[in-house]
Amino acid sequence: MNNISLKPATVWRIAAPYFRSEDKFAGRLLLAAVIVIELTVVGINVLLNEWNNRFYTALQEKNWDSFVREIGIFCILATAYIALAVYQLYLNQWLQIRWRNWLTHHYLGEWLDNANHYRMQLRGDAADNPDQRIADDIKMFVDQTLNISVSFLSAVVTLASFIVILWGLSADSPLTLFGNEFHIPGYLVWGALIYAVFGTVLTHWIGSPLVMLNFQQQRLEADYRFNLVRVRENSEQIALLRGESAEQERLLERFGRVVRNWYEIMTRTKRLTAFTASYSQAAVVFPYVLVAPAYFADKIQLGGMMQTASAFSSVQQSLSFFVSVYRTLAEWSSVVARLEGFEETIASGTRLASSTPSLKIVRSDESNAIELRQLLVKLPNSTPLVAADGLRIEKNEHVLVTGPSGAGKSTLFRAIAGIWPFGDGVITIPAKATLMMLPQRPYFPVGALKAAIVYPSNPDAFSSARVEQALTAAGLPQLAPRLEEEAHWNQMLSLGEQQRLGIARALLHEPQYLFLDEATASLDEPSEAALYRLLAEKLTSTTVVSIGHRSTLEAFHERHVVLDREGGRFTVHEQQKNETRS
Repeated sequence: MNNISLKPATVWRIAAPYFRSEDKFAGRLLLAAVIVIELTVVGINVLLNEWNNRFYTALQEKNWDSFVREIGIFCILATAYIALAVYQLYLNQWLQIRWRNWLTHHYLGEWLDNANHYRMQLRGDAADNPDQRIADDIKMFVDQTLNISVSFLSAVVTLASFIVILWGLSADSPLTLFGNEFHIPGYLVWGALIYAVFGTVLTHWIGSPLVMLNFQQQRLEADYRFNLVRVRENSEQIALLRGESAEQERLLERFGRVVRNWYEIMTRTKRLTAFTASYSQAAVVFPYVLVAPAYFADKIQLGGMMQTASAFSSVQQSLSFFVSVYRTLAEWSSVVARLEGFEETIASGTRLASSTPSLKIVRSDESNAIELRQLLVKLPNSTPLVAADGLRIEKNEHVLVTGPSGAGKSTLFRAIAGIWPFGDGVITIPAKATLMMLPQRPYFPVGALKAAIVYPSNPDAFSSARVEQALTAAGLPQLAPRLEEEAHWNQMLSLGEQQRLGIARALLHEPQYLFLDEATASLDEPSEAALYRLLAEKLTSTTVVSIGHRSTLEAFHERHVVLDREGGRFTVHEQQKNETRS
């Protein structure tokens, strides 16, 4: 992505759904309250502008009564301003958290829907670090969208309010140069406009590279953070391989990219800040330079000059809106671009699931078996991998699937599970059948042990006593007292213990079809045999389909399916077997 531009249509597409959602009434009410308060604040600023004239005129005329009265008026206006500012911030933050909550639910749902997250990974699309998109970018989008939008509205209303005042003051204090008066209608307005246009053009010219640099910084920071997490999660393998030096070098190289990009941001920000700070400081005295000749020529009083300077400043600041928020706009543009890329990748994964020709999963009331018809499983680059036609897995069968490494056995399981979209053909599954896939390395969420075992069900779905029985049966009685202990179980337990936990999970859920993808390969043969006997004893109504390389597994399966190479792909063949299941 070489160029990033902020598209209003994209911002609207991301922002608008919340205000049409089930939380729309609360969202619209809070937004309306924030806007009304902002408009009221602009009104107070108009009153303060008029107050400037009266107050400084009272000082010039040494009018004590008028001075005291104006001090009282100021206290009232200041109190109202402070109260409005406090509640505007409070309501703004309330709207932010509600909006962020809805967007988080929305994006999590789209990302995790029907294995979409997995398909996005398979395609290798550009939405790197979805965790950052959901955790950080949504927060920044909501915060910056609200603040920039409200600030822009305030600038427009302030401009509309003060431009009339400034136009009238231009007539009261005509442009005076070298003792000569020049009656130019609204010359103060034109002066503010020229000053603001000059500042905006130069600011954009100096600061435009910041958009891409901010986009890169967020991506590089997320990549560095992701690799740190990878090291933490694979610390055992790294320690066994003595890979600390290599990991340190690799992490420092990635951090070096962060540092280099940051230096570029620093350089560009320094130039932008130097200009915007100079621009802001010059704006303080610029209106006095324009009006002072009229003041010294006794055309206006001190109060009139102060009011003119205040009105000029308000108009100039409104016209210079993009100058004052340029850095924020640069960050906002990169956030919008990242969320847009995330949405496009989610949509791409969704299209992949429904594209034709593709693998079709058919749930049938008329079928009592899983049947593969004219199935051709492919790799993401469309290379044929596994062909199967007419293979049926009947109810309550035990089937062993073997073949050389790389033959596509695990991919065939993924296709049956409905998460592998690449290929053609039909997979028919009984309508109400429940399937469970146990991979070689099972997944356990971080949290209480009970919740990890019963995943993806709610922990309350199974009693603690039943979970303890499953643990004991699977050969892990020592873990039974630790059901409420919270830990990172994929790191705490050996792979063999994790595989036993996977079997315990299957015992609890009692699926009608259980697919074991080398799910006991880390156990010794006697332990593996004991677990297969346990499955046959406890899950009497479950069809078990196993991938394995050990010949000892044949004793626990009635059928043997082999993947043999034929040309450029592997084909599923039935191998006759005389032995019966133990």
